[in-house]
Order: sequence, then C-alpha cells, then structure tokens
Amino acid sequence: MDFGTIRYELEDDGAIARIVMNRPEARNAQNNQMTYELNEAFSSAALDDAVKVIILSGEGPMFSAGHDLKGAAQNYTHEKVFPYSPTLPGSEGYMNAEQEVYFKMCRRWHDLPKPTIAQVHGKTIAGGLMLMWVCDLIVAAQGAEFIDITAGPRFMVQGVEWFNHPWEFGHRKAKEMLFTGEPVSVEEAYNLGMINHVVPQDQLADFTLELARKIAARSSFGLNLAKMAVNQALDAQGFHTAQQAAFNLQHLGHTHSRVLYQQQEIEELKAKLAALDQG
Repeated sequence: MDFGTIRYELEDDGAIARIVMNRPEARNAQNNQMTYELNEAFSSAALDDAVKVIILSGEGPMFSAGHDLKGAAQNYTHEKVFPYSPTLPGSEGYMNAEQEVYFKMCRRWHDLPKPTIAQVHGKTIAGGLMLMWVCDLIVAAQGAEFIDITAGPRFMVQGVEWFNHPWEFGHRKAKEMLFTGEPVSVEEAYNLGMINHVVPQDQLADFTLELARKIAARSSFGLNLAKMAVNQALDAQGFHTAQQAAFNLQHLGHTHSRVLYQQQEIEELKAKLAALDQG
C-alpha cells in the first residue's frame, strides 16, 4: 500500500504487520492524513487472515510529538468513518471533528480483534500518548519519556482526547502529570504498570519482534477472546464512560480557551488602535 505519512510492512510470512509512523521531520506528529492512513493500515491488518499481531512504531528520534497543530487543519479530504459533521458552526463542528479523528478513531483501534504492540522510543508527547495507549502492549527503550502538556495555560484541557491517564498511572500520578506537565520516565512508567518491558535502544526492534512472534504462535481466536475479555473488564469498571465524560469536559476547556484568547486578541488590537490614535 502506498502511504504518505506511514509505512506498512509485513514480516514472518505475513504473520506480523508493522505500521511505522513516517514523519520524522515533524517528529511523527499526527495530522489528519496520518489519522486516516493509520486507520487504513490497521483495518488492512485486521482484515488480513494471515496477520496475527500488529506492531506500531515511529521513524526518527521519537515515537510521536502528538497532534500536528499546523497539519491538523490542512485540507485533507477523506470519507468519514463515523457520522459526525465537522462543518457545523461553533463548538459543535469542532467537537464533531475531534470525535472523528481522535476519540472514536482511538476507540476503534483499541477494539481491533488482533493484539497490538507499541514499540516506543524517545519522547512521547500529548497526542502521541493516545497512539501508544490504544495498543495492548507497550515495549519502550531505555531513556524514553512520556509528557502531557495539554492542561497548560494555552490549551486548558484535562488531557488528550483518549483520556487514559488514571488507568495507566493511577489517579495520583495522573494528577501530577497533568498538573505539572513534567515528564514521566520510562522506569517510573514501568513501575506504575504502563510499560510491559524496558529494553536498550539498540535491542528495541528485535525484542518487540520476538514478543510479537511469541504471540503470533497462539490461536488467533483465542487471542481475540482474551483481548475482548480484558477490554470488557475495563468497560465494566467504567473505562468507556469515564473517557466519554473526559472528552466532553475537554471541549468545555477548548471553548474557554478560544473565548479567552479571542478576548485577549481583541484587547491587544484595541491597545494598538489606541496607540495609533495617540500617535
């Protein structure tokens, strides 16, 4: 398959699909094109009966720098996967757009019928956490760091659209991460249960591939049922409901941020006009 922002590769006679985010110049920031190309690649792997396991990794110095705030608004047309119109005015269209490209898309990848492994290195920032957290297992290189800056003064939201923080870290570390914006080290993430394995950087790809091979040796239906059982246990604990509630709160933060900064821009413009009048 020919993609512009990712690579799709098959290994071990097609038993393992590797999806590589391939925007190293943008530190694998996720724009709309990448969203739909990732979805096409995940779907192709899920529909390929030969594929048993899917690996998600990133090209370049880091796994992902998060959402591409420039590229996210680019004119990239693609048939919508979910029935949400992004062209409605005000917050409705904006919320619909994020339902489509972030929240619902992540849920779709989370529920794929095949095991997924995130192969993570370098920094994973804000929206990049979502791309990692939708995977069933996470293997990280030594020195990796995990950062969420979305609760800061510019964005004023409680975290990324796929709000996993309390489930990954526990509620106290989740609050600290969001309150401070400070990185969580790979060692601490491992101790808190977010990471399955920490390995040297030069062994990361090989280790992840060997883990995928162990999984691929098992029954595809058994793997699917095991994944469903764990995901359903999460939902029974309130996982999906809590995420939807957090997503709704995020858009209160978005709206507040837009109103506040628009007002600041108006005041700055008034000050400039007043200075011109005095001149």
